[in-house]
Amino acid sequence: MRARRAPGAAVRAALAAWAVLLALTSCTTGPSLENRGEVTAPPGDSRHLTIGSAGFTESDLLAQMYALLLGRAGYGTEILSVTNREIYEPALEGGQIDVVPEYAATFADWLNARTNGPEAPPVGSPDLTTTMTALRALAAPRGLTVLDPGRAVDQNAFAVTRRYAERHRLRTLSDLGRAKLPVRLAAGDECVQRPYCEPGLRKTYGIDITAVDPKGVGTTQAKQAVQSGRDQMVLTTTTDATLDQFGLVLLADDRHLQNADYIVPVVNRARAGGEGVTRALARLNTVLTTADLASMNEQVDSWRRLPQDVARKYLESKNLL
Repeated sequence: MRARRAPGAAVRAALAAWAVLLALTSCTTGPSLENRGEVTAPPGDSRHLTIGSAGFTESDLLAQMYALLLGRAGYGTEILSVTNREIYEPALEGGQIDVVPEYAATFADWLNARTNGPEAPPVGSPDLTTTMTALRALAAPRGLTVLDPGRAVDQNAFAVTRRYAERHRLRTLSDLGRAKLPVRLAAGDECVQRPYCEPGLRKTYGIDITAVDPKGVGTTQAKQAVQSGRDQMVLTTTTDATLDQFGLVLLADDRHLQNADYIVPVVNRARAGGEGVTRALARLNTVLTTADLASMNEQVDSWRRLPQDVARKYLESKNLL
């Protein structure tokens, strides 16, 4: 058994930052939501901003792009990776993190559960306008501003093998429902209860789900199960970069079962709610697409390129740097 290496300087620094963040969020500088009235303070414009990443590839890429765009606009930036929303969201409220990339419907439901309890009815929906209205109403009392979404969306999605799609002439989930084919679905074990998963596929599309194979969301094992023919369909995401490697293609969610998980920057209003940050990050909205994100994810996950290099090359290719 190989001995474990002692952490190097970079790892020690990351661990130290993590410890500091834990301490800061445990005694955050801002008042708790329960003691906070309607936000009336003017938007702030701190010249040095901390950008949060949730620690997975796509979030790292978005954080790097935010940092580069803000740097070009004259802000000093640093990136802090915090993998747990239960930690980074309070840090965002308290001003230890100033900007974070989020997903509209998911974040709306998360804030709703935190505000109104875990049994509160979801407020995220397939309609982007409805979702953004609910999200902004929940974010504002916490001192957060949700900037405008762009074109890119990372939603749950369903994929089948290219051969299976061609054989049965499938392009959409509606096509699969009309085909009346028995479908064994590779997904997370919660799929049997989630409205966007097995119940929604049955109700919205009339798909005959014969069983859920609990192999996780978009995992290698789940994709291999579909590739081998053990399962017919896999639950993954719209920015999955590895589908081609397994001979898989997405079926379009043509009846909009999935929630509007468009990518949105969320900022601490008191520190980063000014026009400078808004203008800098809005430049990404006109160019970044779901396909662009999938391509960048692939470059990092499959080609082993660094997120900062992929982010810079992308922004340069769009004349944003």
